[in-house]
Amino acid sequence: MRIDILSCVPRLLESPLSHSIIQRAKDKGLVEIHIHDIRDYAPGKHRQVDDYPYGGGAGMVMMVEPIANVIRHLQQERDYEEIIYLSPDGVRLDQKLVNRLSLTQNMILLAGHYKGIDQRVRDLFVTREISVGDYVLSGGELPALVLTDALVRLIPGVLSDESSALFDSFQDQLLDAPVYTRPAEFEGHQIPEVLLSGHEKNIQEWRYEQALKKTQERRPDLLEED
Repeated sequence: MRIDILSCVPRLLESPLSHSIIQRAKDKGLVEIHIHDIRDYAPGKHRQVDDYPYGGGAGMVMMVEPIANVIRHLQQERDYEEIIYLSPDGVRLDQKLVNRLSLTQNMILLAGHYKGIDQRVRDLFVTREISVGDYVLSGGELPALVLTDALVRLIPGVLSDESSALFDSFQDQLLDAPVYTRPAEFEGHQIPEVLLSGHEKNIQEWRYEQALKKTQERRPDLLEED
């Protein structure tokens, strides 16, 4: 998988993409992640990427030309199945969508900023718009990182235990069951006996029951979805 992230503040992305699971995935050659500064594609010596909105109103709008320039430059090098704009009015990100997108070979993630992007970018280039929640952030960089992290961990070979991602919360419309590690007793609190039994069938049944119980208590809406 190759992910190209477009941003006018690329330094916000550098550190999170250079550690932990994502860095190990890059070291293994399982994913390529490239950060592009939109300002590098802005005409003029001032590298301007935003301007006042037509019709007036508060805030600044990211201009169409710099974004179009970087997207077209990348499209000359390869085909992209997805050009995704991270936006609060996009489709809300969930595990089903992450699973589908994890099959993509090449994608562009566009991190908006200021008041948003010129609508013509959406009309001409964007294939999908995604939101990470019903709230507004200062820019699309954090949502781009969230999506990138969720995608990378699904790539075969990234996690040391490849089955781990299959049992994450939301994979079966259920939250994850409680998990424990050593010591077996802490300040009078014991882990459930079934986890010490070595009986795989009983353990799996217990985990399913606990996951179902937690989902019913905390996210009953998940059980109502198809």
